[in-house]
Amino acid sequence: MKYIRLGDLLVKSGTITQAQLEEALALQSGSGKRLGTVLQEQGFITEGQLIDTLMDQLGVEFIDLNGYSIAPELAQVVPKSIAKKYLVVPVRVTRTDIQVAMADPLNFVAIEEVRAVTRRRVVPLIATAAAVERAVQNLYSNQGAMQAIEDMRRDLMGSQFAPAATIAAPGVAVDEEEADAAPAIRLVNSIIDRACTEGASDIHMEPGEDSMVIRMRIDGALRPVITVPQELQGPVISRMKIMARMDIAQKQLPQDGRSNVTVRQETLDLRISTLPTIHGEKVVARLLRKTPALSSLEGIGLAGNNLENFCRLVDHTAEGMILMVGPTGSGKTSTLSAIIQRLRRDEVNLVSLEDPVEYNIDGVCQVQISDKTGLTFANVLRSVLRQDPDIIAVGEIRDGETADIAMRAAMTGHLVFSTVHTNNAVSSIDRLLDIGVEPYLIAGAVKGIVSQRLVRRVCPSCRRAYAPNPEEIRAMGLEEGAPVTFYRGEGCSECFGTGYRGRTGVFEVLTVTPDIRRAIYARSLDRLEAAIRETSFSPIADDCRRLVLEGVTSAEEVHRVLGDIQA
Repeated sequence: MKYIRLGDLLVKSGTITQAQLEEALALQSGSGKRLGTVLQEQGFITEGQLIDTLMDQLGVEFIDLNGYSIAPELAQVVPKSIAKKYLVVPVRVTRTDIQVAMADPLNFVAIEEVRAVTRRRVVPLIATAAAVERAVQNLYSNQGAMQAIEDMRRDLMGSQFAPAATIAAPGVAVDEEEADAAPAIRLVNSIIDRACTEGASDIHMEPGEDSMVIRMRIDGALRPVITVPQELQGPVISRMKIMARMDIAQKQLPQDGRSNVTVRQETLDLRISTLPTIHGEKVVARLLRKTPALSSLEGIGLAGNNLENFCRLVDHTAEGMILMVGPTGSGKTSTLSAIIQRLRRDEVNLVSLEDPVEYNIDGVCQVQISDKTGLTFANVLRSVLRQDPDIIAVGEIRDGETADIAMRAAMTGHLVFSTVHTNNAVSSIDRLLDIGVEPYLIAGAVKGIVSQRLVRRVCPSCRRAYAPNPEEIRAMGLEEGAPVTFYRGEGCSECFGTGYRGRTGVFEVLTVTPDIRRAIYARSLDRLEAAIRETSFSPIADDCRRLVLEGVTSAEEVHRVLGDIQA
């Protein structure tokens, strides 16, 4: 294959214009980015167009790495350093040739590097950048994990395995290439590194009768990643417990702790808990980024009337309480963080009470709640009220005492935000009454309630339109025979074959009107529902329907999260 410049190839094929190429080259200069990346960022081409052009013009074969099984031994053929540096992954090898999947098959420096280390003719194949990156991570992290497991087995058989207490330090830098580290450390590091690469929110280490399965929660769904032999689960669990400053000798009681780790220059908090089971201790680690991934209201999924109502509620409420409600894992913390980011100002004293502090936010006084030391929400809230606060964010209302103090603070000139674990806006009123809050406090303090869920986004790379059947139309609360189009993902290398990539929020925003306030005070559900119908309140089902019709999510995903949403 003779050398040819990507820009000239794209212009020649008519994919872009000469003017677009010149603009992209100017933007590329000094950025360190590849031309293809700049062209995609500017919207001049899509990754699919780039791949199609290279296939047509160069005759390069496309390979879909989704579900493609790359032999583990190929990690020994191309060094990890080259694979990561040039974003190439070996997929097939013969005595004379090696086929490598590449995001950029015109990268002749990468091809020459692979040829030099393998002493074989290199046959480039084209794949999406995300698929190659994931394949590189999976191939070499699995290699590191498998090597660590073999080393642990060998050390165990030779009675040379170091006692668990000598192999760890609480604050660690995750580097799976640290050859001198103990095998248990290298295995745990490779698991954490992969979890970060995959964007996992949780790591589950689940002991069974014969082995321990490692699963990761990605986009809200658990996926198995690796299996650790049963005889080696002890050192792995001990490593996790030491990182979290737990008692490794105590195996009969649940424990919890946390650890700070650094993964490729990103600092994370691991919130780690253990639970005794019949086959040993189960460990779950939640990965918490130090900075919020989503800091705007639009970023969390608010749009249209919901966004307008939400902004009106947040920006024009000087005192009172605004509640975020939803089940565990529905994104309430991200919404609360976005509100804090929006309201923090030099002239405002904003204090947040959190358990745990998930995101560090400059300019905000953040307090870590700890029931063990007596720093409960209720106790800290009393102290905060003596600190001249303007805005108070209470991470969660768990009991009547906390609710009572927060409500009274909201009625005495403070703006209070908090979260409650309920299914929707209306049921949050019942929840507050159940934990003993007086109706007059709820009616006087609560200004608005925001209920939310998280739904998975249909993968844009494999999204396909289809005509829904009558049952699907009814389940979505639409009129029978309505000429509507639904969308679903077919599964591709970009989304692990699931058809989904990423998540977004769905919302309902209830502004408390005088009629609603009177219904709450009277403890009348019928009056409350009638008062809500008189407002512009739009239930969460409407937001779900909007996203389904726009192709953002699928009818199946809405049913999984909310069930049927018939009108």
